[in-house]
Amino acid sequence: MFLLQFLAVGAGGAVGAVIRWWISNYMNRSGKFPAGTFLVNSTGSLLIGLIVGMHVSMLATLFLVSGVAGGLTTFSTLNKELLSLWEDKKRLFFLYLFSTYSIGILLAFIGYSIGRAL
Repeated sequence: MFLLQFLAVGAGGAVGAVIRWWISNYMNRSGKFPAGTFLVNSTGSLLIGLIVGMHVSMLATLFLVSGVAGGLTTFSTLNKELLSLWEDKKRLFFLYLFSTYSIGILLAFIGYSIGRAL
């Protein structure tokens, strides 16, 4: 069973990481607001809330939450981008910091509520 869980997390993580890479490469070209990272973190928060709220099987949770959402969302890139904004664009730093966490928590709650209703 452990091998199956290991493979579920790994496969999901690969899927999430590739999606994050593609979205970030496509959307973060402007050098201003890191829209790609914001989108993947917000989407991942919604997905986590939805899956947890649905009470799906442990294997599906491992694949979707620990794997896909874990690979999709990124704390390290967020912090790197925040530090870059802190040096040059203080207002954008605070906007990005506040919006990322508040929208992420809100979307996780919305996803959880939808998942519970399904």
